[in-house]
Amino acid sequence: MSASPDANADAALFGNRFSTQEVPTREFPDEGMTSTDAMRLVSEDLALEGDPGRNLATFVTTWMEPEAQRIVAENLHRNFIDHAEYPRTAEIEQRCIRMLADLFHAPGETTGARTQGSSEAIMLGALSLKWNWRKRQEAAGRPTTSPNLVFGGDVHVVWEKFCRYFDVEPRIVPLRKGKYTIGPEDVEPHVDENTIGVAAVLGTTFTGHKDDVVGINELLVRLKQERDMDVPLHVDGASGGFVWPFLYPDSEWDFRLEQVRSINVSGHKFGLVYPGIGWLIFREKSDLARDLVFEENYLGKTDATFTLNFSTGSAMVLAQYYNFVRYGRAGYGYIMRNMQTNAMALAEKLRDLGRFELIGVGEEQLPLVAFRLSGDNSYDEFDIAWQLSAERGWMVPAYTLPPDAQDVTIMRALVKETLSREHVDTLARDIEQACLTLEAKGGAHPSEREQMVVGPGH
Repeated sequence: MSASPDANADAALFGNRFSTQEVPTREFPDEGMTSTDAMRLVSEDLALEGDPGRNLATFVTTWMEPEAQRIVAENLHRNFIDHAEYPRTAEIEQRCIRMLADLFHAPGETTGARTQGSSEAIMLGALSLKWNWRKRQEAAGRPTTSPNLVFGGDVHVVWEKFCRYFDVEPRIVPLRKGKYTIGPEDVEPHVDENTIGVAAVLGTTFTGHKDDVVGINELLVRLKQERDMDVPLHVDGASGGFVWPFLYPDSEWDFRLEQVRSINVSGHKFGLVYPGIGWLIFREKSDLARDLVFEENYLGKTDATFTLNFSTGSAMVLAQYYNFVRYGRAGYGYIMRNMQTNAMALAEKLRDLGRFELIGVGEEQLPLVAFRLSGDNSYDEFDIAWQLSAERGWMVPAYTLPPDAQDVTIMRALVKETLSREHVDTLARDIEQACLTLEAKGGAHPSEREQMVVGPGH
């Protein structure tokens, strides 16, 4: 029922018209509203959202400096794809690509692309693997009808999406209890002449560790020498690509390894930029299949495009460049070490509680803590996740691992730039209190827990 003109006038004078009216949810509104009312409507809806500062599930950046936010706000209207109209933005993209190629130890001149996130970067990188494989097969006189791609159960779901969308057989290496990444011994049985490539993860969403990239590279080098099988290695560095260069600079996982031909990384994760921005970097220009590059000229000049998305904002590309020049190696290193220090502090506090088993502490890992309950308890990890959310507003995911480790349930607390030491201390106390509360009442009631769906996050 619509409000009377007097009621609308009173609302405009004294408050918010939607204090007592239902908001539009299904039908396209017949009438508009004032900009103030529209702003209030959206703001009041968002007031029911979770607090990003307590969201320890998401890998995505939730804070940027005011100066970076200003750059973002001032460039939201600028369409990135219009290179003729916005040539400086195009140049800044190329600067970022060259800087990342340097960070990842590319041996010479290379190429790449900005993407909407790592999902698009992975799709494009895997398409290039497929096209280059097809060219190799045709040159050798072999069939091109049965491509396969090898990766572990620790990958992001986008790898399975690629295989389904682009008709490639997924050869998924299963995990097992106590081993949540993959190595050469897992990969070798799955590789043959129809393998378009192997994907290795640098910083899994499940436990924050990396696959044995060095070992897998050595396997692929041996296969090339002994069986004339040139199988490229793609590194999914969505989360770890901005962590390992600064926390573990001597760890080889990038273009220092011979068979690593392409790398994706998410700028909106540990690249410290708001969503969505990702990057795809090739070892050499020849690793980008030329048949995937299109030329178009209807925007004012002939441009080469290598994207799945077309129109998109320039703001996050500019924000990424801001971060590169603002922080440099020294600044990124400082931020990553701070996060790692707080992650280690949280791990120590959880260990001292005597209730949890820590997963992979002491290994190369993203700045996070992966943990699970030890011993027999009247409650489980899902109960703790629910209790933390309901009582204290913390979003700490609980989830089961992929096959064949699906019987293992873990929790994961991501320690990002905005999680201070005081927050770490508070979180540890809240986790302990959640356990005590659950012990007292014998776990969370199923109907309570079902109100909250918690996953490993992205």
